[in-house]
Amino acid sequence: MDGEDSSEVMSEVHVGCPPHSSGPHISRFTISLPPEVEPSIYNELFEAEASASVREVLTLDDDGDLVLPRRSKQSTRCFNVTIQHNITSLIPNVGLQVWKAELVLADFVMHKMCTSSDFNGIISLELGAGTGLAGILLSRVAWTVFLTDHGNYILDNCAKNVQLNSGVFSHQGSVHVRDLNWMNPWPPIFSLGNSSASQERYSWNSSELKEVQRASVLLAADVIYSDDLTDALFHTLKRLMPLGSKKVLVNMVLYLALEKRYNFSLNDLDVVANGYSHFRSYIMEEGEHRRFERESFPAFVGKCIDLNEFRQYVREYDRGNDVELWQIKRSENES
Repeated sequence: MDGEDSSEVMSEVHVGCPPHSSGPHISRFTISLPPEVEPSIYNELFEAEASASVREVLTLDDDGDLVLPRRSKQSTRCFNVTIQHNITSLIPNVGLQVWKAELVLADFVMHKMCTSSDFNGIISLELGAGTGLAGILLSRVAWTVFLTDHGNYILDNCAKNVQLNSGVFSHQGSVHVRDLNWMNPWPPIFSLGNSSASQERYSWNSSELKEVQRASVLLAADVIYSDDLTDALFHTLKRLMPLGSKKVLVNMVLYLALEKRYNFSLNDLDVVANGYSHFRSYIMEEGEHRRFERESFPAFVGKCIDLNEFRQYVREYDRGNDVELWQIKRSENES
């Protein structure tokens, strides 16, 4: 494990970024809307770009008359999200990078926001938020978004991205960056005012912990790569999504995006996706009737969402064939 923790990795999303740069890098991700979507909730985000596009295309014809511009739908129906991230990192700090699954989750969040009111006014918690991209987009329509991760470097970077994108938030909503270590029991110990300044900044208070109990949407992206962390994640989810209280469980759902990464396994003598089968052992797919070796049913039921059901809102990345998006709920059949 120590050897793995000291390995430096790089997301393929960062291909093309300045080489040999390990420190913070600023990227601007362009979010575009399809013509059929009513962009009213984004109007002020389009304003600057729309004005610039008009100035660029004002021309005169041969007689000296003004040619009225035709605005390009594409140029006036997009906005940028500014994300600070590292180009490379050690494995414990992979949350400092932008990963493909996070972009797919961002696409899905935008799809729900643009085609339904399901996310309007909700309370949401993102697990392993990393750079915070998906949660920042969700904050446009949500009442409260909690961006959670662990480690001061990651939390500081996530808080910086919240600051950089304050114009994206709705005026009535709020965004909180909070520390959440899945290895520790839920709920976390809330601040009593005797922590260090850095710990205090990302500590929970009692009112926030009560608010999280009313969360209806949980988000996670690229958090499936270590069996130990997967165990810790689902243990935390069991506490966040408890059985036996219908009031707590109303519409509570987790949307989890993951990328299957394949490596040669000496045990299997084959190329396998590390961690994926362990992740699947926690979930019974909707409509599935397979038999399980252990007596109890899995604690969660899930559905793999077809990525073709929603368009790509984040420009300039390739989804590829190895990213999956899951809708996950607690299983009523758990024993």
